[in-house]
Amino acid sequence: MTKIAVYQVREEELPIVEKWSKDNNVEVKIIDGQITPENVHLAKGFDGVTTSQNMKVPAEVYEKLHEYGIKQIAQRSAGFDYYDLEEATKNDIIISNVPVYSPESIAEFVLTQALMLIRKVREIEEKTNERDFRWQPAIRGGLLGEMTVGVIGTGHIGRVTAQLFKGFGAKVIGYDLYPNEEATKYLEYKDSVEELVKEADVVTLHVPATADNYHQFDYEMFKHFKPSAYLINNARGSVVDTEGLIKALDEGLLAGAALDTYENEGSYVPADNRETGIKDELFQRLLDHPKVLYTPHIAFYTNVSVRNIMNIGLDSTLEVIKTGDTKNRVN
Repeated sequence: MTKIAVYQVREEELPIVEKWSKDNNVEVKIIDGQITPENVHLAKGFDGVTTSQNMKVPAEVYEKLHEYGIKQIAQRSAGFDYYDLEEATKNDIIISNVPVYSPESIAEFVLTQALMLIRKVREIEEKTNERDFRWQPAIRGGLLGEMTVGVIGTGHIGRVTAQLFKGFGAKVIGYDLYPNEEATKYLEYKDSVEELVKEADVVTLHVPATADNYHQFDYEMFKHFKPSAYLINNARGSVVDTEGLIKALDEGLLAGAALDTYENEGSYVPADNRETGIKDELFQRLLDHPKVLYTPHIAFYTNVSVRNIMNIGLDSTLEVIKTGDTKNRVN
């Protein structure tokens, strides 16, 4: 019987794994934690591996998997920046991801974040908790239908996001290195990121992490923003220079930000930090900032997404075992 080692499984995912195992007649073994040099040996004797990494995979892991005759690692997320694709390829390891699992889940969360910022939900809640029920400019919101929303990255998630904002009556503009015809149903493309942010009241990011876009949204980029504009990031933390964002917010270069990801989140998300606290001073400053709405990488987190991510990760693993390749390959 085919055997798959499944790393980093949350309790809520166990019934999904068990059902998949039964439906596909595949033996699975749950291994605690992400795959590391310390636990990679537990994959020995298995035909394939799937994991959900949010920290780098060292070269030693690829070497060991190659030694064990394992041909792949199926990452259970869209992002795969934790992998050294060159090192994996050198060891004949196919890396796959889950490119599409529920664009609607993330798009709906973006819309939620935008409305919370525009309608000053945090400010209203603070005033309400103080029992200050006055109508006052500090809590007076804007109207999304009168705004321009800039979508950076117009793949599956970006297109659904644009569609939702257009449904609210907003003007939607977009930027992508590779514009696509489907997106033009919902948005108008701009020639540069700078041109887009100058016009937008809300800027939402939907791009993968690359060497070229590391800290693309830094202090200098925020100088192009309207002082009344908001940034939303549900993509990758590395795209935003946190230090530069905090400085820009403090100086009023933009009005606020909703962040579902932080560039150095790996040690803290997902985890219970109530007893240990946050030792990252920059992260703590971000969490404490009055103009930042932070959520712990949960934009994707719906029933549909959780089910699809696990099933697609397992499907990709089995596909490589049976055929030698997978349609979700990234290297």
